[in-house]
Amino acid sequence: MLASETTRGVKGRRVREKIPAILHSLVALRVSHFTAQVLRRRFGLSIPTFLIARRSGSVVESPRLMKQPVQITPPIRLKNFDPAFCHALDKDATREKTMRLCQRIGELQELLNANAHQSVLILLQGMDTSGKDGAAKHVLEFVNPAGVEATSFKAPSPLERAHDYLWRVHQAVPRYGNIGVFNRSHYEDVLVVRVMKLEPESIWRARYDQINVFEKHLAENRIILLKFFLHISKAEQAERLKARLGDPRKDWKFETGDLVMRAKWSLFQRAYEAALNRCSTSWAPWHIVPADRKWYRDYVIARTVVDAMEGLKLKWPKPREALAKIKIV
Repeated sequence: MLASETTRGVKGRRVREKIPAILHSLVALRVSHFTAQVLRRRFGLSIPTFLIARRSGSVVESPRLMKQPVQITPPIRLKNFDPAFCHALDKDATREKTMRLCQRIGELQELLNANAHQSVLILLQGMDTSGKDGAAKHVLEFVNPAGVEATSFKAPSPLERAHDYLWRVHQAVPRYGNIGVFNRSHYEDVLVVRVMKLEPESIWRARYDQINVFEKHLAENRIILLKFFLHISKAEQAERLKARLGDPRKDWKFETGDLVMRAKWSLFQRAYEAALNRCSTSWAPWHIVPADRKWYRDYVIARTVVDAMEGLKLKWPKPREALAKIKIV
C-alpha cells in the first residue's frame, strides 16, 4: 500500500514536471472536457477554458479550426477570442503571403500619395509586449519612409495636459497621401485613465461618445481609420517579458511599471472590452487581432490594410499639364 502510494507520488511528480510541455501541446491540439477533468483530478492541472474544445452534438470541435472574426460587431466578450488563434494556417506559407501583402502596401501608398486626397491611419492598441512596434515595422517594411507618419503616445506632457485629451491626437493625424501609425492612441484615456483611476468615472465614461464623434469627423474628412487591438494572452506576455530581461537588445525596454500594469490584467481586459464595444462603429470598426503568434498577427494586419486601400480603387492621376508638346533637350 505504502509502496503503491510512493510509486503514484513519483509518477504524479514526473507528470507535473512535464506540465509546461503538456500545455504547449494542448495549445496546438486542444483537449476534450473529459481529458481536462482527468488532468485536473489526478494531477491538479487546471486547463484554461479557451484550450478546451467545444462540443457540437456528439462531435468535439476545436475552436482553432472554427472561424474567429477579425472585424467585430458589438457586443463581444474578449473571453470568446483566442489570442493564439491562427485559422490552422501554415506558418511559412503565411509569412510568404504576408511579405507579398506588405509589398502591395508599398505600391498602394505610392498611389495614395499621387492622389493626395485621402490618408490611412493605422491605430495599434494592446497590452505591453503585444507587438505594436513589431507589427508596424513589418507591415510597413516596403513603404517609402517619406510616406509614413508614426506617433507613439506616451504619458501627456505639461503642454498636452494644458489642452483637451484629443488635442495632441488630432495634431498627429497624417496628411493626405500618407499612412499614419498610432502606437497607442486616444484610447489610453479610457483605458489607463480608467484602470489607474486618473480621472473620475464621470469624465472617462463620457469619452466613449466623444471619441466616436471625433472618429466620425476624421472619416468624413477622408481619413481611413483602421483600428487594431492586439489581443495577447497573459501567459504569452510573461514569456516575452522574461525574454526582454535576458536580451541586451531588449532589456532597455523593461520597466517595473510594466509589472504594475500586468498585476491589473483583469481590469485592463474589462476596460478594453468596454472600449471595443462602445467604440466599434460603422465608420471606424475595431479589429481584434490574435497576437500570441507574431507571424499571424502581421498577416491579419497586412491583409486588412491591403483590403482597405484596394477598396479606395485609386488610379494614377492624369498629368496637370499637356505633355505631348513638351521636349526635353
